[in-house]
Amino acid sequence: MTALRLPLALTAALLALSAASAHAAPHEHSAFITDYDIDKDGKVTAAEFKTVRDQRFAAMDANKDGFVDEAEYVSEYQGRLTTQLAASTEPAERKAEQEVRQIRQAHVRFGVLDTDKDKKMSTEEFAASGVRAFAEQDGDGDGVVSVGEKKKGE
Repeated sequence: MTALRLPLALTAALLALSAASAHAAPHEHSAFITDYDIDKDGKVTAAEFKTVRDQRFAAMDANKDGFVDEAEYVSEYQGRLTTQLAASTEPAERKAEQEVRQIRQAHVRFGVLDTDKDKKMSTEEFAASGVRAFAEQDGDGDGVVSVGEKKKGE
């Protein structure tokens, strides 16, 4: 009986973790529209996406040297995450777990975005990641991401 409890508990923990991760994912379709829909018409054009991305890069580049280092990247994300978690109705313990997990993931994302591994992200590296992110969300390839539109591959 005890041998059965451990796998069941592990399975339950993994399911709970994956559900929490899906909830906090920064590029979930509805969150994508909320984050990038400047005129609040329920869709995101490529121009809106680029405008927000450009603003986000400028906000991350705290020392205004034209590059974003890991500390700048994580700090800017921490600010947005804090706002998101403050608005959440999740219990405080769950928010704290999400914060730890999301900040750890932000460090990983920086490593992926810094494609030339020079410990700083250029506007070109950031723009390239944006092109990929927008294309993934724009399932029908029309240059507009709409509510209800399926992501590529769904």
